[in-house]
Amino acid sequence: MNLLLAEVAQATQRLADAGVPSPRNDAEELAAFVHGVKRGELHTVKDADFDARYWEVIARREAREPLQHITGRAYFRYLELQVGPGVFVPRPETESVVGWAIDAVRAMDVVEPLIVDLCTGSGAIALALAQEVPRSRVHAVELSEDALRWTRKNVEGSRVDLRQGNALDAFPDLDGQADLVITNPPYIPLTEWEYVAPEARDYDPELSLFSGEDGLDLIRGLERTAHRLLRPGGVVVVEHADTQGGQVPWIFTEERGWADAADHPDLNNRPRFATARRATP
Repeated sequence: MNLLLAEVAQATQRLADAGVPSPRNDAEELAAFVHGVKRGELHTVKDADFDARYWEVIARREAREPLQHITGRAYFRYLELQVGPGVFVPRPETESVVGWAIDAVRAMDVVEPLIVDLCTGSGAIALALAQEVPRSRVHAVELSEDALRWTRKNVEGSRVDLRQGNALDAFPDLDGQADLVITNPPYIPLTEWEYVAPEARDYDPELSLFSGEDGLDLIRGLERTAHRLLRPGGVVVVEHADTQGGQVPWIFTEERGWADAADHPDLNNRPRFATARRATP
């Protein structure tokens, strides 16, 4: 074992003691980041090339600063995104939400599907859809100027139409035209603040996390936005907390012009997102 791998083993224990959820992964990611190699190449770093700055970044992660803030990058499906203070760090569980949406769009008999991503944050969802549904026309909106500093970097050179604005009244020019509306909105109840992981509570912007006493305030508003934007037969996809399973589909009722409202599990078989179809008049 070379010096770096021995240090990674020590760092893993330190991160585990600090309550970091994935200590080995993070210790290796930070070692690769500091030394400019891939994780699978850590064993090739010569002892003389060990960089003591490794322990500086380990101390930051030990204090529960997000791994992605330290490295400045986040991975999402096939994307590498730039992230940092002011923007929500995309989570792995959202990948399955996007996977469902991609399958739904591909199943539509539409040559150039029109997709709208509300509360886009880093742009992860919009960019994944643009990349994996090649002929799609993807539009995304974000309210926060702090977040948009990162979004603009990520969508540069892509065909995503990014706009700043409130998701509740966004894209009036697209009313009745969207084939798919997708959103990962804030959905944490204000009463759950103390139970939120430090990486999210202390570093993700509050605007991207909390939404009223039950966490569903914004989703209730976005239900109307989605209905306005979608064509008849178009589909809405809404991520929510695993504790909100069963609650979100009830927002998309037949009385409000929806059909086939349902919840779907994530890879851990926990309810993670709801979908509904705009009813045909």
